Amino acid sequence: MKTNKINLKNTSLENVELLVLGVFDDKKLSIAQKKTDSIVGHIISNLLEKNEFKAKRNTSHLLYSNALEVQRILVIGLGKRKGFSLHNLREAMGIVAKKADALKIKNVTAEIVGKPAIRKPIESVLENMAIGFSLGGYKFLDYKTGENNDDLKINLEILVEGHIYVAQKRALEKGISVADSVRLSRDLANHPGNVATPTYLAKTAREIGKLGGMNVTVIDKKDFKKMGLGAIAGVAQGSDETAKMIIMEYKTEKKTAKTLGLVGKGLTFDSGGISLKPGAKMDQMKFDMCGSATVLGIMNAVAHLNPEVNVIAVIGAAENMPSGKAYKPGDILKAYNGKTIEVLNTDAEGRIVLADALSYITKNFHLDALVDFATLTGAVISCLGHEAAAVMGTESSFVKRLLKSGENSGDRLWELPLWDDFCEDTKSKIADVKNIGSRGAGTIMGGAFLKEFVESDVPWAHIDIAGVAWDSKEKPHIPKGPSGFGVRLILDLIDNF
Repeated sequence: MKTNKINLKNTSLENVELLVLGVFDDKKLSIAQKKTDSIVGHIISNLLEKNEFKAKRNTSHLLYSNALEVQRILVIGLGKRKGFSLHNLREAMGIVAKKADALKIKNVTAEIVGKPAIRKPIESVLENMAIGFSLGGYKFLDYKTGENNDDLKINLEILVEGHIYVAQKRALEKGISVADSVRLSRDLANHPGNVATPTYLAKTAREIGKLGGMNVTVIDKKDFKKMGLGAIAGVAQGSDETAKMIIMEYKTEKKTAKTLGLVGKGLTFDSGGISLKPGAKMDQMKFDMCGSATVLGIMNAVAHLNPEVNVIAVIGAAENMPSGKAYKPGDILKAYNGKTIEVLNTDAEGRIVLADALSYITKNFHLDALVDFATLTGAVISCLGHEAAAVMGTESSFVKRLLKSGENSGDRLWELPLWDDFCEDTKSKIADVKNIGSRGAGTIMGGAFLKEFVESDVPWAHIDIAGVAWDSKEKPHIPKGPSGFGVRLILDLIDNF
């Protein structure tokens, strides 16, 4: 579904195709809902009184009205009134989008769902209604053919009592921009590896840069060794696709602005290389570039929102393929910061690419904080499933800020320790470091390896998104497949940076 428009309008009901009302499990209707119930012949109160709809969270019931003002009413269950959150609101609006799409309805009118249980400013509520509706209706149909596979364009009007203020309109516009950026991230990950190549990612970065007045530099594979980017060069040498190091620089006009650094893993296909992966589900390894998709989604939002924070992004984009030219277990590579890496497993390639990206960004830019995103380890799924990403870092106060942004955005994080004992296990007997450890704790060992390539005392956090970047289970505002995880997380961090 492509959202055509999301608008605000003063409270009035006339020729409404689908009206959306949210009801808590105590089944108490608001004054406005009672007024609507009277207009439509008390079909809402009758439904609730007969206990045919229990209003549990993320449930819904469709009613048909004989009233001229309203054709249909979608009653959304909101669950318990106490503790109802913006996350719950986004889920509810995701259900609305899915129901409207299933019913082929082009125009939806919604009250401010969950009011007044959400103790947040109305601007925040409107922003998250737009996000939930837009993300809930997401589809990826670029490679579908036939007239039945067209996207349905749906208009959403949100009813606001009294005067509509400029701040409310801006909040809605921000929600649309944020959702569009998450959708871009999902699109990039959904494209197959023969389309979303490193060259494609670089082209996307240039388009975003042009939109946001950013300086975009793309370093090609042929220049890697000359520039000392030996780590990504090693990973990329088995593929015929030209690898890229992509640098994006957004500068605000505010002279005292702080600078946030972002790094994304962009393995556009990961076969495992010589340490070949099993054939089952290898098609999902097109998703190994989700870290770069997150960073590009963030930069797209930055281009639209123009925050008063400088943002520098670096993406290492490559394929990991087996061939006569491919790097091998036992090889030693030299990263941008001069450290040597003993390759024990060519399927632990993401951290090798990130070694160059992290050392490049920290050597060439003054940063106030740095975050990297990577689908780095399968171990994180054993640890946290598909419910949260793992975070670890060098400064506890910065990690705590990220954890808070995770709660605010719904892109939840869980902190893992980065103790010296783990870092010690990255040491190699014949090189500076080795790319896999021997202690278990695979997710932490990935972070411990990366720490060796953060070249300054900048507060740094590594976020392993392998469990949340994509999933086979659908959620109200997250489809099967790529989620766009991390875009809203960092935008919340930027708002409070």
